Formats: sequence, C-alpha cells, structure tokens
Amino acid sequence: MCVCISVCLTAVISRNQEGPGEMGKAVLIPKDDQEKMKELFKINQFNLMASDLIALNRSLPDVRLEGCKTKVYPDELPNTSVVIVFHNEAWSTLLRTVYSVINRSPHYLLSEVILVDDASERDFLKLTLENYVKNLEVPVKIIRMEERSGLIRARLRGAAASKGQVITFLDAHCECTLGWLEPLLARIKEDRKTVVCPIIDVISDDTFEYMAGSDMTYGGFNWKLNFRWYPVPQREMDRRKGDRTLPVRFGNVEAPWRLLLAPMLVMFFGRRLHTLFLVALVMSSTRTTGDWQKFGWMNLKISSTSYPQIRNVETNQCLDNMGRKENEKVGIFNCHGMGGNQVFSYTADKEIRTDDLCLDVSRLNGPVIMLKCHHMRGNQLWEYDAERLTLRHVNSNQCLDEPSEEDKMVPTMQDCSGSRSQQWLLRNMTLGT
Repeated sequence: MCVCISVCLTAVISRNQEGPGEMGKAVLIPKDDQEKMKELFKINQFNLMASDLIALNRSLPDVRLEGCKTKVYPDELPNTSVVIVFHNEAWSTLLRTVYSVINRSPHYLLSEVILVDDASERDFLKLTLENYVKNLEVPVKIIRMEERSGLIRARLRGAAASKGQVITFLDAHCECTLGWLEPLLARIKEDRKTVVCPIIDVISDDTFEYMAGSDMTYGGFNWKLNFRWYPVPQREMDRRKGDRTLPVRFGNVEAPWRLLLAPMLVMFFGRRLHTLFLVALVMSSTRTTGDWQKFGWMNLKISSTSYPQIRNVETNQCLDNMGRKENEKVGIFNCHGMGGNQVFSYTADKEIRTDDLCLDVSRLNGPVIMLKCHHMRGNQLWEYDAERLTLRHVNSNQCLDEPSEEDKMVPTMQDCSGSRSQQWLLRNMTLGT
C-alpha cells in the first residue's frame, strides 16, 4: 500500500466519481511517477498507483450482447452468499470488488458478502476494514483464518459460514458488471445440479483498463488438468441454433446449490492431477440428503485412474510431446503410464491431439509437427484402423511409423505396409465418440 496509510485510505474512500478509470478506461501514469509506480507494483504485482487513482465504485461499460440486455429472468430466483478470500490485498482492489457486487446486484438476491481474511498482516485490513464494511448496504461478514491456510481452505471456511441458497466464489481483485448475477442464478433455478461460470473479462494489471472477453470461448481442463480457454465447438453452436445469448453447456457436473464440502481434504490446484480428480469426485458424489460414499471408495477410483496414450507395438514406446511447443516435432519415449506429456487422444474429429495441439503433416515422409488444432481436417486428419492398428494420414496416404536410425526419439511417416512398427495401441479411448 502507500507509505502513509491514513492519507491513502481517506483518498480512496472519498474519491470523486468522475475521474481516472471511469467506464473502464485505462489509467496512464505520468513519466515523473514511473519509478514510484514500479516500486508500488511489487507490493501486489499490479499497478497499485493506478488502482488507488480509480474510484471504488467506478463505472464500467455494458458490453453484453443486445439480446442479453433484454432478457427477462424469473422474480423468484435463489439468493446467494458471495464469498471473497483475500490475503494482504490492496484496499482499493478489495473494496472495488465488494462495491461492484453490491452496486450491480439486485439486493434481494444478495444474502450476504463474506470476506475471508487468510491471515493478512496489513493493519488497514483489520479494524479499519471492519468499521468500513459496517456501513455498506448489504450485510458484510468478515471471517479471520487463524493462520495462513490457502485459497481452498479459506473458501471452505466461508462456505461453511454462508446462509444463502447458492454460494458464489469471487477473487479479491475483480469487478462485476451490470447483469452479472441474474443469468447465473436463473440457470441454477432451472437445474439445481448446475455449476455455472460467467464470461470472464480482463482488467489490465498495468492500466486497469477493462477489456471485454469473448463469448465464443469456454474454460476447461486439458488431460493434465491445466486450465485452458477453448473455442466453442460448432456442435455447440448448432445446438444453440446460432443464439449466442444461450449458455454454453459442459459435461455432467453434478453439484447442487449448496455442496457438501469436505474440510478434511487437502486440495492443491494446478499441479497434482489426482487431487483434482478427488475434488471432482467429491462434487459428483454429493447427495442432497447428505449421504456420502466412503472416501476409501473414492481413493480407489483415483488410484486406478489411467490416462489416454498411444503406444507403438514394435518399440513399446509412447507418443510424447516432450514438453515441446507449437510448430515443433512430436516425440516418442518409453511409456511411463503417468499421463503428463504422454497424454494423447484420438478424437471424434479424427485428430491425434495433445492438449490443444494436433499432429500435422504437410508433406510426404513428414515430419510430424504439433500445430494448433483447427478442426478443418486437412493435414490433421488421421484414420485409425482398429483391426490393423494403423494410423493413416489421409492427405499423404502414409502411416505413422517408428523412429528412424537417424533420430530415435521422433516418429516418422512411411508408406503403409502393415508392419508391426506401424501398429499403435490406443489406450482408454472410445473411438467415434
């Protein structure tokens, strides 16, 4: 935060409503203040100077599709508790998040806002914050974690203390726009097993400019359970009959309005595959009556998990992306069965895919390159013969083969012969689905 906390708080709290950052415009810091700006940036890893120049209740543009602006939602929607976890958050970003929730949500839908303090050390986040939120228009509850516990434990604590029919989790430095809440609650009212996610726009960490996100992408997880943005597939557009105001549907995630969350679980996101599967199983095994299956059953399911891989019959090696990037050659390596770089799938579109990259061959005899999946077939179209076990590249009419003597870590393209070196076993894949 700033050097003089009391002066900064006064400036941030009683700020002019017509000023920097209004309507989501970028805030540009003068050259004379650039060095100070860089120093303040280190505190929270965003431009704190720009944030402190912006009103807590700044205006934002309405970037919704015209069809979304005119939609009418049911009056009797479930209410929600909004849970926001913070740790040493900047005053301006935290309160701007809270104000955006309060100012852009129908108050009858807001049961409460719960701020969970994950053991912050900054004085202004203690008594000063408690006194400030007492005067807000919606009940705001502050829960203090006794020690640093991490995002998930803190969210569990907030969820356990919530009273709303629905629990909404938000980050501590975000801003809600007009009409953000009603469509989410409406989908849950339609199907109480629905877990919803809004379109996520972008706020620049440098200028705090608000930039609208695309409604033609959706968030998902690759086989390594890393989060990725994916384009909405044509089949989903066909289902929606071109109406982009309808929600994009994902798979069957069974989670009722209030999940029975398990506080004894240690959940670590983004790195450990098995713990994420555990979280998914906890969600899907929740019962509205509170009847849980034993954790031993779930652990058994997790420990027996295996991942899609493509193994060469002759060499007993598996396709491996080797950690390489787009426009680089695919590799082949000893199969280890641990997923990771060896997670490959043969898709319903007849692509050989690893994450969002597809195997692509542009000329006879290769090489086999990993390029962004374009779903246009062409150089990325492969026919798998389940009897001969061959992967034939349709455009070149050649088959994927074992490596050559020159490079034993790169598969090759050869004329189809039916030899064992051209036979590939696809594990854990259902062809044509």
